[in-house]
Amino acid sequence: MRASQLPTLATKSLEVLEKLRLVVFACAAAVCATVQAQTAAPTTPQAARVDALRAASDAKLQARVDRVVRRLDLEPAVVTGRLALALVDVSDASKPRLAMLNGDRMMYAASLPKIAILLGAMVEAELGRLPLNERTVGAITKMIRYSSNADATRVLHWVGGDRLIDILESPRFRFYEAGGRGGLWVGKAYGKEAAYRRDPIAHLSHGATAYQVARFYTMLANDTLLDHRLNQLMKETLSKPGIHHKFVKGLQSKPGVRIYRKSGTWQDYHADSALVEVGHYRYVLVGIAQHRDGGKWLVRLAAPLHDLVVPPRRDIVAQR
Repeated sequence: MRASQLPTLATKSLEVLEKLRLVVFACAAAVCATVQAQTAAPTTPQAARVDALRAASDAKLQARVDRVVRRLDLEPAVVTGRLALALVDVSDASKPRLAMLNGDRMMYAASLPKIAILLGAMVEAELGRLPLNERTVGAITKMIRYSSNADATRVLHWVGGDRLIDILESPRFRFYEAGGRGGLWVGKAYGKEAAYRRDPIAHLSHGATAYQVARFYTMLANDTLLDHRLNQLMKETLSKPGIHHKFVKGLQSKPGVRIYRKSGTWQDYHADSALVEVGHYRYVLVGIAQHRDGGKWLVRLAAPLHDLVVPPRRDIVAQR
């Protein structure tokens, strides 16, 4: 080879290397895109069915929820991420309507995630691993109705901490998406012991997103969470709220209201969640706030959000 050919050969070699680099980069990008698609969106018919509530987003209902929040001067709390809301009109089970603000924001939810322990107990009962008798049902009811921490810890130990997380993340429920938007999480007993597993996204011991809590109640309302017998038992434990505050207090002036709910409070964290039935109207309401006045926010929000689904009526007999 003549010396005069060396510069040309070097140039061609560099061009080949550059093309190879571009190919490798493109392949890597394609792999990353595939992984992100697999983690951020359902990829199976089962997953798509489970997450079908997202398709029920309703622009008109959303605009009305936005107006309520602005009218109550709570828009800054939404903008700064201190307030998350979800409202689902399930009056027509075949045509739910969803509106939410910060719906996929993982927030500390105190005792609200005890509904996840409730689900875990019912799944274990379904499998014949947990007997439903006076002792177990009594503990489950006190955990939900009166938010007993001792009973929540007792029921959690019956289910098993890691087992509960497996249930929440399972393809059957997908109430927590580790590679996606998060959701319902219990990684600590309701006592002094340390957390055994914090959630991968926000590192919370007891966390929730408004959307996944709304999904939980929507499935319960439509009798699709578990079998009918267990769904009815879950609704019974969620009925007759033993703590009169937040949504329960905010809806006390509304006639004919039947509430199935679980709330949570710790320091400046305030949460509430409910399935509300009035005649043939049914809706799910979820609120999670981080502010010393967060409990008052939820009281103020309850009635105007109720009115977005249930038209004012004077002839309904109270059913609380």
